[in-house]
Formats: sequence, C-alpha cells, structure tokens
Amino acid sequence: MEHIASSVTTRSDTRTGSPCEFCMKLDAEFPKRKPMDQMVVPNKRNTASAHLTEDGYVRHRVLELARLASRSAA
Repeated sequence: MEHIASSVTTRSDTRTGSPCEFCMKLDAEFPKRKPMDQMVVPNKRNTASAHLTEDGYVRHRVLELARLASRSAA
C-alpha cells in the first residue's frame, strides 16, 4: 500500500462548497473577496473553520468579533 500524505486526504472539493451566508450578510466587501475566500465546506455550516482559505477564516472571525463588540457597546 502506498503512502498518502495527510495534506492530500484533507483537501476540500470546491465543487461541493457554497458561499458563507454569515459573511455574505455582514460583510459589505464580500462580493470583492476572491471566490475561494467566500466558500465554506457544506458539512460545517457557516463557521469560520469551515472556510476553505485562511483569509476567509480570518475575515469571518473579524466579523464575529465586531459583532460581539457592537453588542457589548449597546
């Protein structure tokens, strides 16, 4: 049996991905993001960790933190 690198087995297939609805609602710059930064894997819903790219993850987390900060300020 040949060795398969773990990075190969954890790849996400972008054909099954979908745009993150959380980011789509809260980020005015969402349409300007690269398509891969908009996408999430379908089985994790619309969470930061579901994003296919690191940039998508970071932008999602920034939106979550801004939302929390605006709630505590009110």
